[in-house]
Amino acid sequence: MQPAAVIRILKPNVTSLGYALFLAINAAGVWGGVFPFLPLEFQTPEIVFWFFLAQSLVFSASYFASAFGVYFLPGPTRRFMVMLAAAPYFLGWCCLIAAIYLDAWALPLVVVGGGLLGLGSAGFFMLWQRLFASFDADHGNRDLIVGTAYAAVMYFALYLIPQAVTAYLIPLVFLPLFGLAIVLKSREIDRDQPMFEDVPRDHPHVYRTVVRDYWRSAFCVGALGFCTGIMRSLAIGEPQVGALVNVLSMAGSLVAAVTVLVLWQFKNLRMNVVGAYRVVFPFVITSFLLLPFLMVAYAQWLAAILYAVYSVAIVLMMIQCAQASRDRGINPVFVYGFFGGVVYALHDVGFIGGSFAEQISVTGIEPVAVVALVAVYLLGLMYFVGQGGFRRIFARGSDAESIELVALRPAGEAARPAAKAAPAAKAAPVAKAKRTPVASEPFYQDRISKQAELLRQHYRLSARETEVMELIARGNTVARIAEDLVVSENTIRTHSKRIYTKLDIHKKQELLDLIDSFDPSELGD
Repeated sequence: MQPAAVIRILKPNVTSLGYALFLAINAAGVWGGVFPFLPLEFQTPEIVFWFFLAQSLVFSASYFASAFGVYFLPGPTRRFMVMLAAAPYFLGWCCLIAAIYLDAWALPLVVVGGGLLGLGSAGFFMLWQRLFASFDADHGNRDLIVGTAYAAVMYFALYLIPQAVTAYLIPLVFLPLFGLAIVLKSREIDRDQPMFEDVPRDHPHVYRTVVRDYWRSAFCVGALGFCTGIMRSLAIGEPQVGALVNVLSMAGSLVAAVTVLVLWQFKNLRMNVVGAYRVVFPFVITSFLLLPFLMVAYAQWLAAILYAVYSVAIVLMMIQCAQASRDRGINPVFVYGFFGGVVYALHDVGFIGGSFAEQISVTGIEPVAVVALVAVYLLGLMYFVGQGGFRRIFARGSDAESIELVALRPAGEAARPAAKAAPAAKAAPVAKAKRTPVASEPFYQDRISKQAELLRQHYRLSARETEVMELIARGNTVARIAEDLVVSENTIRTHSKRIYTKLDIHKKQELLDLIDSFDPSELGD
């Protein structure tokens, strides 16, 4: 790749730089480490524990509250009230700074500050997610990924500022900067999109379908959150571990973001969160199994690596939630609030469970071994639930996965004498079995499916846009398409407008002519 192309890919804008600054500052207070820019002597185990507990509980609760809020009160969510996030964020940092000087009030100030930072950071994440979702997929995803890459650079740059000054610059300079960025960009949002006009209680079945479709992905990312919560509980007594966690997680985000951006220029990328977790799970559970047998340095590096993987999973979570909002026309705060609430609640379970397990006294077993055993057990349990639990076990699987024993004598029916068996020539005809596609083999229903796929590749349509386009070409009405895809009719109309714009056409007949211009034989059988 030419250097000019790399520069073009990584060229930032106001949105990506504002988001990058927010992520960098957020990592300085509520990520894997605690206040890496505040004095180490201030970070006692008691201070660190109560800060993390208050911050993480309020953070996850804010996500669930946001999801319920937009479902029952959709009207107020059309407004972008940045001050509702900025005020608690500012006051949270003021409490942390005051706690350094007021020893007698340090603990209550830290608890209040942690809660306020949890509320403020959740609010800002909601605002950024809503902004990214409101853009088209290319624009929104690029700003999100580029912002993630620049966040690492900005975080490392914070170390160039004198430590005594950084804590004051965050609420007084950096917060107003990224707050101003989101205010300016929010003014450009088209609030007439279905995702903002949607009234959830008018079609609750759409939202039930979203929860049913995405809970497993949320559970998989949440399992990683659980792991990082466990490691956070182990690192409470060693504040310097937090700095290592932040540095490596930021470095991991930078590498992952740049890699995705470069690959994205040359090929389509499909990332399945559940599938990725299945790949990562054996390594994660093995790493916890080894925890009691290796040195302390292993736990430090394990925490750093897990947070690096977790930070990448958070980016994928935001992309998936934004895609769900665009495809299904639902409020982005609802799907992100539900998804994030599950993820961060499991993080809280890991943190509280790890802290409790460390206090358990078992004769002949080290506390870290107890933590490892609890972690391995709960990870295995979550994997079982995430894969469908008992319902998946008793569900019908594919023929290749099943062992079949045909009943020797059908229940309730006596065996027929062989002499009375029907002649083979008069037997009912057997329907031809439909070919079932395997995961690695694309399956096309007919000529129109092949032509739609070729058109998708040529005009860079999304999977949902291709699905809607094919249903339109087959003569389905807007109401029928909305019913089949379990979305509102307004969402289908919006998809149709975007499809026609991308294809530079204006009428259905032009769409049919365009589809017919592609030769289906190019895809083979």
